[in-house]
This record gives sequence, C-alpha cells and structure tokens, in this order.
Amino acid sequence: MLRPIFLVALSGAAFTVSGAAALAAEVTLKLHQFLPPQATIPSKVLQPWAEKIKADSGGRIEVELYPAMQLGGKPADLIDQVKDGVVDLSWTLLGYTPGRFPKSEAFELPFMVTTGEATSLAFQDYYEKHLKDELADYHVLAVHTHGPGLIHTIAAKPVQKLEDMQGLKLRGTSKVINQMLEAMGASPVGMPVTAVPESLSKSVIDGSVVPWEVTPAIKIAELAPNHTGFSGKSGLYTGTFIFAMNKDSYDALPDDLKKVIDANSGKELARLFGKAMDEGDIRGKDIADKAGNTTFILDDTETARWKTAGEAVTKAWIAEMDGKGLDGTTLHKDALALIEQHSQ
Repeated sequence: MLRPIFLVALSGAAFTVSGAAALAAEVTLKLHQFLPPQATIPSKVLQPWAEKIKADSGGRIEVELYPAMQLGGKPADLIDQVKDGVVDLSWTLLGYTPGRFPKSEAFELPFMVTTGEATSLAFQDYYEKHLKDELADYHVLAVHTHGPGLIHTIAAKPVQKLEDMQGLKLRGTSKVINQMLEAMGASPVGMPVTAVPESLSKSVIDGSVVPWEVTPAIKIAELAPNHTGFSGKSGLYTGTFIFAMNKDSYDALPDDLKKVIDANSGKELARLFGKAMDEGDIRGKDIADKAGNTTFILDDTETARWKTAGEAVTKAWIAEMDGKGLDGTTLHKDALALIEQHSQ
C-alpha cells in the first residue's frame, strides 16, 4: 500500500500521489540532472526511460524531467538531492563528490575503458559485487560509464606527445582524473562539464578531457579544435555515473509499480546508457571532422609513454585504498577483469 501522503512529505521526498482523475498519474516522480535536454543521455536514455515507465505503468507513473539543474543547486548537489528526497530521481557523475565513493574510482584509473557499452556493463557488475555498501543510501537503478575520454585543446596548444602536456590548464572530471592529468604534466582544473564552454572562451583553461559524446553540448568542436586520442583497445580514462532513486520514494510505491521500476533497472539499463554513449561518440567526432578540426591518434610507442605515466596514479590509488582498509589490488584487478570479460 502507498504510505500516507503526510509521511511522504515528512520524509522530504518529492513524491506525490493523486486520485483526482481517472486519467491522472497516481505517482509523479521528479528527475533532476545537469545536462541540457538535447544532450545524449537526456535525449537518448532519460526521456525514453520516462516514457517507458509511463507506458509500462499504464499511465500511473509520470516522470517529470528537469534538465540543466532547473530545480536549483550545482551538479555536485545532485547526489544529495536524491538521497535527501529533494528530488525522486537523479542522474549524475560520481566524481563530482571527490573521495565520497572511493571504490567506484577503480574505473576512473588510466587506460581502463574500452567502449562505453562494455565498460558500463562491467561497472554494473562491479556495483553488484563491490559497491552496494558504498551506495546503500540510494535505490540504484543503474550505474554506467562513458566511452574513451580524449584531450581537447585550443588551437594554439595541440597535444601530440607527452611533453605537450606540460603546464596545460585542463579541466578534469574527478579527483582521480585530475591526479592523472597532473602525473602527465598538466595543471588540472576541477569544474563541472557545464562550465567548460565559458572557461574556454575566457581562457581560464586551455582545454578539457571529455569523451566525443558530450562535445556537441559544450561546443568543443568550436572552442577546442585539437583532439588527442590513443592507440590500442583502451582509452585514456572514463567517468562513472549513477542513476538513482530516493529510497523513500521507491519504498512508498505499491508492489506492482515497484515491479515496473525494477523491470526498467539493472544491467540492460546500464547497457542502454553505454550504447548511447558509444553512438554519441560517433556523432561528436563527425561534427568535429566536418568542422575541419584536427584529431591526433598517438601511435603505440607514444601511447606506451602515457601508460607508463599513468601507472604511478594506479599504484597510488591502490595504496590509498589499502590505507582505508579496502583491498585496492583486488578492486583494481576485478575492474580490469570485468572490463576484459565484457569487451570480448
């Protein structure tokens, strides 16, 4: 049975119930996230997911979409907004809250990611094995990653070898990725991805690391026309994402509506996120190519130099996890093995 409305209100959840009209939704869920609605994940995953939830529930669940932080706050606030019940659902980057989810950082280490789909499936499996305690405050619908991250820089500062990183002011995604950029000679600058266009236009940064997928939404092809990728099956890095529901909002659903949410959660949802990222990568690169931009793919020898620089970051992360009473070596090995398994 649904909880009484006043109990839901006391919980702080944004969950609402109405039986005013036969055709009206019984449950309205607010979904808050940081990207504009036309970006890949909002348009290709979150919107279709909301529509499917409505269809599968026979119109009993309505998911209201609030893109680009329309309900207030900063991207880093999203993880607490859904935990505290300010919203019912949020999609966000785990790395926006440095150090809070340490075991998830294994997937952010250098040269782990293969494709968005394979690495997302691996991360979902890793969640099932290692992250349920770390993410116990959330009803997790899915976790996922993006595809291979690249380096994108302004016209005057192309990156064609490791030495070109020296002194570059590059926006990084998370604590671990900033550590990687620093180990490779750059000066990392932490900021949400939505701040990148203005920071590039005002010369606050020389470039950013992001996957091809997000480049159209933040005008990378226009503002940073040099793009640097790497040889081999593994990309430079990836970011980790969570799509989560407030626990009280989920618990207040009747069992049949919980089944609707459950049927649209888990591994296949993680696959959808990853596949959308891969397709977005193709679109993003095509836009850069049509703009006449330059993409450098570093050869095997040069890529090996970057991998060597990245090894220090991995070793330091393992030591940090060991210091927290976690088994850093096992976490790293399991992440690698799961990515390898899903990449075959």
